[in-house]
Amino acid sequence: MKRLWSPWRIKYIQREVKDDGCIFCNALQKPDGVENLIVARGERSFMILNRYPYTSGHVMVVPFAHQPSFEDLDQNTRCELMEMITRATRVVRAVYKPEGFNVGANLGAVAGAGVSGHVHFHVVPRWGGDANFMSTIGEVRVLPE
Repeated sequence: MKRLWSPWRIKYIQREVKDDGCIFCNALQKPDGVENLIVARGERSFMILNRYPYTSGHVMVVPFAHQPSFEDLDQNTRCELMEMITRATRVVRAVYKPEGFNVGANLGAVAGAGVSGHVHFHVVPRWGGDANFMSTIGEVRVLPE
């Protein structure tokens, strides 16, 4: 198996666990731009670039309300989240021309949520032969160091 280095992810893997509060709530307090990576805001939710993306164009859609799961959100917020996810896929499709998307949420730490206290949805563009191809057919493992 060959190795392809992805050093941009090492900062995420090696980050010290700090209790500086919720990364999403903190981002909401800053003006939009490079510092907070928020690219769109609605009335109840926002779209933010993933600082450590799986692929180019990886964004997250997040409610303003700090809740651990979408069932804890009111109906209007859940509806706006779906509309924001739709907006994200349209924009990413227009810019990056992916062949598909993974859209989903990891609810709880055991399900893989890196930020388990504030529900968020990942919108990840996919192309034929991307990460799935790397390990299974290409015999290449993508490593951060």
